[in-house]
Amino acid sequence: MSDEHYSYRLYADPAMADRFDAMRFSGPIGTLLAESQDRVVASFLGPIEGRAVLDVGTGTGRAALGLARRGARVTGVDASAEMLRVARDRAAAAGLAAAFEVGDAHGLAYGDRVFHAAVSLRVLMHTPDWRRCVSELCRVADDRVVFDFPAACSAAALQAFGRRVAAAAGRPVEAYRVLTSSEVRRAVEDAGFRVERVHKQFVLPIALHKALGSRGFTVAVEKALAAAGLLRLLGSPVTVVAVRCAP
Repeated sequence: MSDEHYSYRLYADPAMADRFDAMRFSGPIGTLLAESQDRVVASFLGPIEGRAVLDVGTGTGRAALGLARRGARVTGVDASAEMLRVARDRAAAAGLAAAFEVGDAHGLAYGDRVFHAAVSLRVLMHTPDWRRCVSELCRVADDRVVFDFPAACSAAALQAFGRRVAAAAGRPVEAYRVLTSSEVRRAVEDAGFRVERVHKQFVLPIALHKALGSRGFTVAVEKALAAAGLLRLLGSPVTVVAVRCAP
């Protein structure tokens, strides 16, 4: 894919790689996001000890190292050598075994069904061709794939629209996409998989929760919104586990 797309240019920056984790997963809400994501991925993957798992768009390796802690044989792939530099340093510091390789989510350099599972988090929203990426995830996974996306029917859609407008005006922003559950389901089915379960995280925008910076407020308010049925309707991001259909 063209390296002119923002997702390639932005994450090739060494400074971005060095500050990425602090930007995304620091503070009370960043920590809450990371903990929730880890729990959902663990639940969706099931037992993975000794199994080969591919983390596509691994970035600084946070998800990959979580999988390695659970005993998986992990390979992390990312288009950014700088992000992988940080991932390798983190693995070494933690004493965890994980392989990190430069690669592109649109064309994975692995054979069909060579991994037990493939994971891709916070990636499809940024890729030039998300359907092709889903197809590749399903191609290399023997049993299941886990990925997430911001929902078109959510507050995230308003932020995404604002970013697209800003990008069109020439501002340097991540003009990410939002997706509908129906188009994601179709892409998965076209690849020979079926959606087994979904998990929706928040009703209110993550940016709002981070701005407020109160874990207690976030947990209490989101619990109340979920009880009112709004999480089911408007929750985002959406994490999906899809399993291979029987031949």
